[in-house]
Amino acid sequence: MKYDVIVIGSGMAGMTIAKKCAKKGLKTAVTDSRPYGGTCALRGCDPKKILVGAAEIIDRANNMKGIGIQGDVSINWQDLMAYKNDFVAKMPKGVEKGYEKAGVDMYHGAASFESENTVRIGDNLLEADKIVIATGARPVILNIPGGGLPIDSTDFLNLEELPKEITFIGGGYIAMEFAHLAARAGSKVTIIHRGKTPLENFEADIVKHLVNATEELGIELHLESDVIAVEKTDNRFTVKAASKNGEKTIQTDLVVNAAGRVPELDGMNLEKANISYSKKGIQVNEFLQSKTNPLVYAAGDAAESNGLNLTPVAVMEGHAVAANIIRGNSKTPDYTEMPSAVFTLPTLASVGMTEKQAKESGLEYRVKDGSASNWYNAKRINESTYAYKVLSDNEGYILGAHIIGPHAEEMINLFAMAIRGKLTVSDIRNMVYAYPSMGSDIGSMV
Repeated sequence: MKYDVIVIGSGMAGMTIAKKCAKKGLKTAVTDSRPYGGTCALRGCDPKKILVGAAEIIDRANNMKGIGIQGDVSINWQDLMAYKNDFVAKMPKGVEKGYEKAGVDMYHGAASFESENTVRIGDNLLEADKIVIATGARPVILNIPGGGLPIDSTDFLNLEELPKEITFIGGGYIAMEFAHLAARAGSKVTIIHRGKTPLENFEADIVKHLVNATEELGIELHLESDVIAVEKTDNRFTVKAASKNGEKTIQTDLVVNAAGRVPELDGMNLEKANISYSKKGIQVNEFLQSKTNPLVYAAGDAAESNGLNLTPVAVMEGHAVAANIIRGNSKTPDYTEMPSAVFTLPTLASVGMTEKQAKESGLEYRVKDGSASNWYNAKRINESTYAYKVLSDNEGYILGAHIIGPHAEEMINLFAMAIRGKLTVSDIRNMVYAYPSMGSDIGSMV
């Protein structure tokens, strides 16, 4: 079968590309080894946020307990999971209907390359003028004794019951988010992380506030510790970790592998198609085109691009790839602003440069930072963790903004707009904001 375009992966990047190409009259096919919809919709940000939403209610009620709120509020895990599962279960059929309406041919199965312009999907050998790799990422494999025993983030999102004791391996956003959720659902939680601090890519001063909030929640945080083995006896696990202080052993009901994610390129026979790649993904040029096979493009977590591994960035890269396939290489992704959020409680959010990056760049910059725990928006909900750090250049343009606090994920979007719109510190200070609102605080943060 011959196509103009074959898209491997049905997540947000792949969906964007397939539909745009089909709309322009290109004969287009899509395939996925899993149900259609991708990581974010089925086993990532969307179902996770449903669970986090319940934890937010618990957190808010606990903060206000004794000052207007009385009684105990708790999470019914089975009911919450049933609600989440109902949402997720409807997604693949809806995605398939969208492809059908767009005139995209659908295949179900893993794709492997047979040559530079052909892929095999089961018994089907497909040829195309252009092939797009948008397969996303998968959890890393733990290369330790018992490395296959921990569950991954997908498994965690499908737990029928929440164990009393959970240990997370890793200190990235998955470990931190799920740890905060599990702790508020009643589990005793431990995090083991090899780094000096969790969330190494975020602003260090703001992460310190999150570490304090995490420990105050009762989560045990073991830093600079390498997990060297996982063992299982009956229904219990033993996690062995080594640090400069020696070896420690942790007994737990469940172990979760949250040690990171890597591009999902396994079994694709990329060498047969002369596609170069690294541990960060398909090596691409500024147009997201393979550096070694011009018939191939890549987008999202599967591409070694300058974009962060975020769903909105994958969508933006998808639009760029579609435009380059349709009109020829003419569009490059715009990474001017890429706001991100870690949905712990409270939320940590970031956009632009950290201070470390600003120093390394050689730019002259100024910093305004501090705790906002005494500001009205923290006091009114009795929130003790609320802080900010904003970097700007000599002309007053925002270089980076970093916030931890209630609704930080919404506030950071205002800073992202300021970066894209080239608003200065003076512009932000002089704006009139709706009040009282969290957004009205950003004028005092710059």
